[in-house]
Order: sequence, then C-alpha cells, then structure tokens
Amino acid sequence: MILIIDDDVAVRTSLGLLLKQAGYQAKGVATPAEALQSLQESQPQLMLMDMNFSLDTSGQDGLALLGLAQKIAPQVPVILITGWGSISLAVEGIKAGAAEFVTKPWNNEALLQTIRTILSLQDAPAKEDTLSRRELDKRYDFANIVGTDPQLLHLLRSVGQVAATDASVLIEGESGTGKELIAEAIHRNSHRRDKAFVKVNLGGISASLFESEMFGHRRGAFTDAKADRVGRFELANKGTIFLDEIGELDLSSQVKLLRVLQDRTYEVLGDSRPRTLDIRVICATNRNLAELVREGRFREDLFYRINLITVRLPALRERPDDIPLLVNFFVQNLRTTYHRPALRVSTAALHWLRTLPLAGNIRELKNLVERAVLVSGKDELGPEDFQAHFQKIPPEARRAPICPPSAP
Repeated sequence: MILIIDDDVAVRTSLGLLLKQAGYQAKGVATPAEALQSLQESQPQLMLMDMNFSLDTSGQDGLALLGLAQKIAPQVPVILITGWGSISLAVEGIKAGAAEFVTKPWNNEALLQTIRTILSLQDAPAKEDTLSRRELDKRYDFANIVGTDPQLLHLLRSVGQVAATDASVLIEGESGTGKELIAEAIHRNSHRRDKAFVKVNLGGISASLFESEMFGHRRGAFTDAKADRVGRFELANKGTIFLDEIGELDLSSQVKLLRVLQDRTYEVLGDSRPRTLDIRVICATNRNLAELVREGRFREDLFYRINLITVRLPALRERPDDIPLLVNFFVQNLRTTYHRPALRVSTAALHWLRTLPLAGNIRELKNLVERAVLVSGKDELGPEDFQAHFQKIPPEARRAPICPPSAP
C-alpha cells in the first residue's frame, strides 16, 4: 500500500486514481496527525508526502512530519511532493532521509517510474558477503571490465542489482578508471538494453550550444540553423543517456538540465510543443561534486537529482593485483590488431608494472602497453621496454585529478 499525505483533496484523489490504475493500493490522508496514526496501525510500502500543511507554506511542517515518520517507520521510503519554489526544502528533506522529490504539477509517467524504481531498490535482494567474478559473470554481462579485486567485485555486484531498476546513477572516479564502461554495463544489464545508449561529453558543449545539442532545433530557430537537428535526449528516448563530465556544466545549463530530469519533458528550439521522455540517466564525473556544491559552482538540487545511486570506481593503484590482468587483456587484443600472435609480457615486466602509481589509471596503462608494443620489435616485452616510455610521460600528465581516491 502507498500512503498519500496531502491536505488538498484534489491531489489525494488524483494520485489515488493514478496509483490504482497502475496496480497499486493507495490510501490518502489529509493531515500529519492522520499520517502518523496510519503509520502506527500499518506500515505502507512507500509514502508520497506533501511539504505544506498550513497557511504558512514554509514547508517546515512537512520536514517535521518526515522526521516523525522516520522514527516510526525508518525503512519506508518517502517521496516528497513540492513546488519549484520550495525545492531547497525538498533538498533538506533528501538530506533528512527522503528517497526522492517530485515537483507540482507532476508528470504521471515520470512519477510512476520514480515509484517503480524506489520500490525495486527496496525489494532488491541483500548483497551477498562473497560473490566471485565467475558467479558475477554468470548473472550479469560485464564484458570488457577486467579485474578480480574485492573493491571492483563489490562495485560490480551493486551495478548488477541497480541496473534492473530505472534509478539515476552517478559514477565517480578519477580520469581513466573506466566510468564509461560501467555506464555501458548498467545499460546492457537493464530492461532498456535493446534501446539506444547515447553518450554525451558535457565538458565539450558550450553554454551557447547546450540547448541545440541536447534538445535539438528546428530550421530557422536561430541564424545558423539551416536544417532540423535531433537532440541527444530525443536520440536516447526509451533508452539510456550517459552524461559524462557533468561537473564541467555551467550553472545556466544546469538549470535547463534539472528541469528535463525533473519533469521528463523538453522543448525543441523553434518548436514550442513540449515533448515527453522515457529515459534512464547515468552521469559521471572526476570532480568532487559535493565540494562544487559547497563552492556554489554546482546546483544542490541537481546534485540530489542525479545521485539516487552513487558508485565510486577505485583508482588502479588501489587494486594493483588487477594490473597484470589488464596488461594481458590489452596484449591479447594487440596480438590481433598488429598481427603478432607470439606477443607476450614477461613476468618481470608484469611485476614492475604492478608497482607504478599510474595516476592516469587504466587509460594510462593501456597507452603505455600499446606504446611499448609499437616501439619494441620483440615478441616478449621486458621491464626495460616499458620503463623508458613511462619516464617520457610529462609529470603534469600523471597528476591526480580533483576527485580523491575512495573505495566504493
């Protein structure tokens, strides 16, 4: 049963009908006192909670109710219902333990999708204490993700479980750790696997081109719009959009992105007809977004919108035992690429490579291996074949990025 808490009878009736049509049992109450009494009598699967129950409209009564409800039923997820004017209060609610927030007027399908996602996460099986790489590969498709380190296996187990939902995912990690591969794995293991997976590097899109690139435009919408353009969101509709380097997005573009992610609607430039989206959003960054929020360079409401689930990729130096596995994986591919079937890396070289700091992580290691293969004419590569090339990399290219290393 889903408990609807709102003092507006029209809202309760509308939400109750929507939920019943979607196959959920629903119960509506008008006041915080009724809500608390209902919670004490029987605990629902989920609560839809308004932020205002008085003429004050400050939202503080909603936050107070959230706190009391969590004391009675801490395991029941809460979705806050708010107007755009009180989104800052909704963010406070997220900090206080709410699972998500939706804005009025809500999009029916987007709201139902949010409810399904949160209930799926609630019903997800408990994580096993141990699960081998072989067992993970039997359950999920993790092609091209190499490694057996416990941190990586823990992350892959979480990715496999979350992939089955429509939860928004934020992937954090240093440059070169494989964030795009994780995003692709989430898509491949989801119910959207047969639909589009659209990758967007937000760091390469200027503020002036953001709307055209993301939402598309009609011919004549602006001076250089000589033909219609399909935006990235439309290309990804029914599938998954991967927003890489989201920490590089300027504040004005963040506002536009937030509205799309919240309402699941957008408008093409030059066409005022709103269009709806059915989409899964995955974001990635090598920046410390929490720090950017504190500095006022990243919107707090957007931060909480994109990280219903956060996964943090460990740096390669945190899982050194995976370095030989990765080297052999790269060499196996290079045998085919360069027609050198006898190509291999000596045990001594693998030991030496395992000791490298590799601030560029997997990307740096891959480039180092391929460079050594191209320059060396030998079939067996020793430590000396890698050492000279590693030393030639400028020190500034090996500096650690802003995001500090952390285990998932």
